[in-house]
Amino acid sequence: MQNFLNLCNAVIGEDYVLHEPAKQAPYLQDWRQRATGQCLAVLRPANTEQVAQLVKLCAEYQVPIVPQGGNTGLVLGSIPDQSGTAVVMSLQRLNKIREIDTANSTITVDAGCLLEAIQIAAEQADFLFPLSLASEGSCTIGGNLSTNAGGTAVLRYGNTRELCLGLEVVTADGDIWHGLRGLRKDNSGYDLRDLLIGAEGTLGIITGAVLKLYPKPISQGTAFIAINSIVQAVALLHLAKQQCHANLTGFELINQLSLELVHQHFPQYQRIFQQARRFYVLLELSTYDNEQVTKQLLEHLITTAIEHGLVEDAVVANSIAQAKNCWALRESISAAQAKEGKNIKHDISIPISQIPNFVQDTDAALQLAFPASRMVTFGHLGDGNLHYNVSPPCGTDQDSFLEHHAEINRIVHDKTDQFGGSISAEHGIGTLKKQELLRYKSPVEIKLMRAIKQALDPHNIMNPGKIL
Repeated sequence: MQNFLNLCNAVIGEDYVLHEPAKQAPYLQDWRQRATGQCLAVLRPANTEQVAQLVKLCAEYQVPIVPQGGNTGLVLGSIPDQSGTAVVMSLQRLNKIREIDTANSTITVDAGCLLEAIQIAAEQADFLFPLSLASEGSCTIGGNLSTNAGGTAVLRYGNTRELCLGLEVVTADGDIWHGLRGLRKDNSGYDLRDLLIGAEGTLGIITGAVLKLYPKPISQGTAFIAINSIVQAVALLHLAKQQCHANLTGFELINQLSLELVHQHFPQYQRIFQQARRFYVLLELSTYDNEQVTKQLLEHLITTAIEHGLVEDAVVANSIAQAKNCWALRESISAAQAKEGKNIKHDISIPISQIPNFVQDTDAALQLAFPASRMVTFGHLGDGNLHYNVSPPCGTDQDSFLEHHAEINRIVHDKTDQFGGSISAEHGIGTLKKQELLRYKSPVEIKLMRAIKQALDPHNIMNPGKIL
């Protein structure tokens, strides 16, 4: 392999072919620090042409490639295995904003751009790029595209796939597909863009993208609402859609334990309610009207919801600081749960109408099998995506509890399948869920996926062992 590494040095320079364990370490451990891989080297190309040259070398020497952006993934999809035979292809140096086309309402970016950097560039051009994630200061758009990330604004703007018009991709042969077309209509054959988005780097390496921009909303309204059941939450969502239409941007569900963990571990955030409730909804409107009109629309919605018996209590944010506090409570749930200790996470999607039944049945099944286990249930109810996490009972040895992760996953995923859902809503499959995928996907789906993989990556060098 020394000849291969020497050729990599010639392409990108010795400083960007990392061999030392200390320099490799950040690229080899996953975001949640559950697993650490090994690699032949970490390659850090500076542009698409260098990526293509490196992939050609990897194809020639049959060296597996693990593409990596910000390494913020949650399903072990962006780190190598323990064999030490793969290279990690970090795209962090591909971080340029290439173009903002104001007339076409698009922004063209390198795949290694931080999501936050794209948001800022759009804002400076008086536009909105609506993809919003808790990890936006660390994750890259290439990673967002590779997992078809969702976030808090899917209800209005859609997943990352809906926000992308064109891609630039390096294939498994090292060819460059120049697909950076800013077209909203293009029915000229198979949609390769949609195939590659969500493929987790198993079919090619995304190096650039054309993304949609939107007019910046003039005003926003934020409310934190206390409710007693998920049935009420679903009814409130239906009412909000009826009254607010496209102005409804976010609709987040938070259970009592989720919020209490945030208050326990992040006391700097102000409490919204003194009396705890079983569930909460964080609701946001974004409009092109003035603040007074937006506030009236939000208050009318809440008043109607109270009249229908859907709301126990509600607080409308009266300032930007109060709105930020509301969202900080929501976005700190995962960090609070991490501080609380180890847990078993599930990123699932369920038809919205079935979510109350799913939660009721699954909670009951878990309590029967693992009494006093604690449910940290939150997520994007507006698009049917729940983060349904299971924490051990208070005082229980966490490692012992985690030994039951396969049994707990089986209960949760079987119930997800029973109610017509998916075991992965926005985090992907990676290596963590690939056996689960075989259980819940039909043989026909798996056969088609394997055929696509074989056609586009016949030598299986693109992120091998992930998804399939």
